[in-house]
Amino acid sequence: MFNNSSKILFLTIMIIGTMITVTSNSWLGAWMGLEINLLSFIPLLSDNNNLTSTEASLKYFLTQALASTVLLFSSIILMLKNNMNIEINESFTSMIIMSTLLLKMGAAPFHFWFPNMMEGLTWMNALMLMTWQKIAPLMLISYLDIKNLLLISVILSVIVGAIGGLNQTSLRKLMAFSSINHLGWMLMSLMISESMWLIYFTFYSFLSFILTFMFNIFKLFHLNQLFSWFMNSKVLKFTLFMNFLSLGGLPPFLGFLPKWLVIQELTFCNQYFTLTIMMMSTLITLFFYLRICYSAFMLNYYENNWTINTQFNNMNTNLYMICTFFSIFGLFLISLFFFML
Repeated sequence: MFNNSSKILFLTIMIIGTMITVTSNSWLGAWMGLEINLLSFIPLLSDNNNLTSTEASLKYFLTQALASTVLLFSSIILMLKNNMNIEINESFTSMIIMSTLLLKMGAAPFHFWFPNMMEGLTWMNALMLMTWQKIAPLMLISYLDIKNLLLISVILSVIVGAIGGLNQTSLRKLMAFSSINHLGWMLMSLMISESMWLIYFTFYSFLSFILTFMFNIFKLFHLNQLFSWFMNSKVLKFTLFMNFLSLGGLPPFLGFLPKWLVIQELTFCNQYFTLTIMMMSTLITLFFYLRICYSAFMLNYYENNWTINTQFNNMNTNLYMICTFFSIFGLFLISLFFFML
């Protein structure tokens, strides 16, 4: 990805765009930051050697342009209301703004563009879309106080993310539906507090990085590749699927910790109905993760050696193993740390 200076330039501008949005004190400034972010992310997506990435960048541009247009229109209406005292239903306008932000993130029920677009991206671009590109919309949603629409989006996101991933054989689509499911949990953690959302987002980004880092090195895009790729190294295969289960939120791995905190807070707030739906959806995601792991461990077959052409050098190995160690034993280490305090 960092093979030329233009990519580094666009990446820097993308980060600056997100920072402008997060630090903005008006909706117009936030819109401007989102536009800078969008216009710098699209060149990162496009690749002359890959037609699907060009198609994906066009899909991304059209959906984001639609959302940005409605957001700009809504922010102008709010400015007119504040400056000229025009009678406008503010809660309706805020609801439209929240809908545009949910569309920008790919949260249900505005998620239809997200899995199809993920299918055309490289793993590093997919990682940016799943993590960094969600920061600005989530921060803007935290400024709005529309609990009902947010709750509907949370419930739909966790259900769509769980059921959508059941019949997928593409790893990118699987990660996309997993991202939609986690987005439901992130929106719920945002309803609890911003610090809770930050904790959940940090853990999710870390676990997504480990998996996409591995998929990118070995150029894995479909499930059948997982079954045959790691014949020479059982340790790599085992740790990869442990990371899968950690991302799914299976105890006692690190991915369970942020879910545990959200479950605890929802229990304190007596939101048992929402909590039940979220936990059931997580069980469905864990079911298809476990099904993949079981198949991969049982169905172990050889393929031609010429297919294995990787960049898995010592530095990559060390980075992957360190991250995997924290992914598998992180919950034990954190529990031990607080126990010693």
